[in-house]
Formats: sequence, C-alpha cells, structure tokens
Amino acid sequence: MSTTATHPALSPVGHDLRFTGVVRAEWIKFRSIRSTWWAYAILVVLTVGFGAQMSASLSFQGVEVVPTQDAIQDMAVYAVMVSTDVSTLVVSVLGVLLIAGEYGTGMMRSTLTAVPKRLPALLAKALVLAVVTFVVSAVAFAITVPISVGLFAGNGFDVALNDPQYWLALLGGAGYLVLVGLIAFGIGALLRNTAGGIAVAVGLVLAAPLALSLVLGFASSGWVENVATLLPSTAGSLLFSYPTEQSWVDLLPPSSEGWLTEPWQGGLVLVGWAVVLFTAAAVLLKRRDA
Repeated sequence: MSTTATHPALSPVGHDLRFTGVVRAEWIKFRSIRSTWWAYAILVVLTVGFGAQMSASLSFQGVEVVPTQDAIQDMAVYAVMVSTDVSTLVVSVLGVLLIAGEYGTGMMRSTLTAVPKRLPALLAKALVLAVVTFVVSAVAFAITVPISVGLFAGNGFDVALNDPQYWLALLGGAGYLVLVGLIAFGIGALLRNTAGGIAVAVGLVLAAPLALSLVLGFASSGWVENVATLLPSTAGSLLFSYPTEQSWVDLLPPSSEGWLTEPWQGGLVLVGWAVVLFTAAAVLLKRRDA
C-alpha cells in the first residue's frame, strides 16, 4: 500500500481542502503516533516529579534576612518550573520529529499531494503542535501547583494563590514550551532530517547557553552578555520569571543589565525566532520538492 493511500486527507472522510479539514487531518496523524503521547507523558511526569521534589526541599534555612512574600512567591514559581530545561528537550525533539519524520518516511509526499498549496499543511502541523503542547504543559502545571503549595505549607510557607503574577509566570512557562516547540519545528522543516534537526534544536536551546557561559567565564564582555540574552532559553526564562525585588536565591535585587529585562521582551524574542524559522521553512517548502 502506498503512503498516499494512508493519508487522512485523502480518505473519504478526511478529503477536505479547507484549512479546518487540513488541521483535522494533521490532528489525526499527530494523535496516531505513539511516540507523541509518550513524549507528553514524560513531560507531565517530569514536571510533577521535579516540582514535588523541589517544593519539599526548598527553604530559607540559614538565611539571616526575613523573606518577603514576594521571595516566597518567587521560590514557589521556581519549584513548579524547575523541570523546564528538561521539558524543552522533550518538546524540541517532538517539534523536529513532527515535520522531519514525515520527510524521512516519505509521508510528506502524500501530505503535499492532499494539500497542493503546501503552506496550509505546514501551518496546520504547527498549529496542532502548539495547541497540544500548551494544553499538556498547562495540565502538568495545574497538577503540580496544589502538590507544590501543600509541600510549601508543610515547610511553613504560605503561597498566595490570589497573586496574578504567580499565575502569569506559570502561563509564561507554558508559552515558553510552545514557542520552543515551534522553533524546533521550524528547524526540522528547514533541515528535513530528524537527527540533524534534533542536534541543531537541542544545541540552540541547551548547548548554546552553556557555550556562551564558558566564554563569559574566561572573558566577560558586554556584547557577549547581550547576545546571550537573545538565545531562546535565556529570553524564555524571562517569560516564567516572577517579578520581585527580593530573589529567593540570594535575597538581593536581580540584575537589570542586558538588552532584555521584561517578560514581554523575552516573549517577543521567542516569537521572532519562531516566525523567522517558520517563514524560511515556508519559502523553501514552496520552492523545493518534497
């Protein structure tokens, strides 16, 4: 049986060239891949497990300065978001696999046969990835929050759940994972190779900040520090940071140096990464054969 015959958009039920039909076809493919749900299950387990472990172990023991409520809120956000670095690895791999995997199996040819205009298929894939990643990460945080709050209460710290900045930070964390997934998706669409795409995506999100930190360790330079803030992981960390003048880490005002200091600025940088990569992928998709 050819790959064309198995594509949802070519079946009697799924033959719908409207964008809603393309999204439905991509959703059917997305949910039918077992590795997709394993990846999301890992994301949820890591978020809840790391969040619970960190919430149980964090404290202000040994700190001479009395912590403010902001410092407690900052610590509570950190406890819920502590797994983010590992979660970005999960969504990066998933974002690349979603598009590069189709090129590897030849499924992309049937996809583009079903959707001759090509761009709706690319957009539908990205939309499905973004929506599902947001929902799963939001559910993971929603499970972690009551566990974290209960463990903090056991340590004598009351987390203020009526604080809108607390929830905005968690919302920013979900948005960060979505945007990292879209950045990886764009890389996979450009390279059309699973191994290469994963290597570049993981390198950009995880390895590049480590490399720049080594450079800064040997020779601190203002422009290097500013460039570092434009990396997805550095800019994204602003999205899920709690605005406070008293950090729980050292109880000192956070540094405001660098080009980016506000969550919305970090969000714009991430959106810029995703838009540039998606646009380049769309242009090449129109020009190259599948």
